[in-house]
Amino acid sequence: MTQTIKVVALIALLFIAVTNCIKAQIDFRKWQIGINAGILVYQGDLTPSDIGSYKTIRPTFGLHISRILNPSFLLRTNVAFGKLHGNDAKYNNPVWRQERNYSFITSVTDISELLVWNMFGNNSNELGQRFSPYAFGGVGVSLLKVNRDYSNFNEHYFATATRITSGLAADISRKPPRAALVIPLGLGMEFYLTPKLSLTAETNFRYAFTDYLDGFSLGANPQKNDFYHSHTLGLLYRFGKGNRLGCPVIKR
Repeated sequence: MTQTIKVVALIALLFIAVTNCIKAQIDFRKWQIGINAGILVYQGDLTPSDIGSYKTIRPTFGLHISRILNPSFLLRTNVAFGKLHGNDAKYNNPVWRQERNYSFITSVTDISELLVWNMFGNNSNELGQRFSPYAFGGVGVSLLKVNRDYSNFNEHYFATATRITSGLAADISRKPPRAALVIPLGLGMEFYLTPKLSLTAETNFRYAFTDYLDGFSLGANPQKNDFYHSHTLGLLYRFGKGNRLGCPVIKR
């Protein structure tokens, strides 16, 4: 928890630094803002699929502000809101999932600081082309409100599975975390509509340093942490006109 508090403090300082820079800047040409929306996908103990529980997706919405460092890199402060959902009853195979019947809904507020790499070095449309792929990574914290449900757990079915029953009892006695350190990694594509406005599409995977995003661990699979990812579409707006870095536009 101490590590999470340090991350929250670091991100708060980054927010303050970004705000102060904006206020101090007369020229906004190296700044951009964006919004996006899409789906949030849970990956954890309550789904048999390694790619996540697409049967229980939930909507997500995000905001971000970025400063262009050079044609290839920018620093982005990202805030996203959404919910994670998982339900054993959605899966018939293996059959014990219907008997275990765990479910949960977790509200998530995701705050992160990202370094974004434009693969074509085209952050300000220096190349005069429409499409620009990008990749990003960073550090963040997820503020959580976990609501777990084990009311339909079949105790008779798992009477001889002491690891499950004792593990569930231990999980119930443990208060779910209110925050978790996350490492976001992702890929995206930007399409320039105008010199100022772009469409974006991206996938953002969050590695979480907890096995309690769903409220269960010892009563499920304590060997693996929980994760989640999002698929979003968005709009990106740049301040200023044309080339915001003051470099000549090179057309090929």
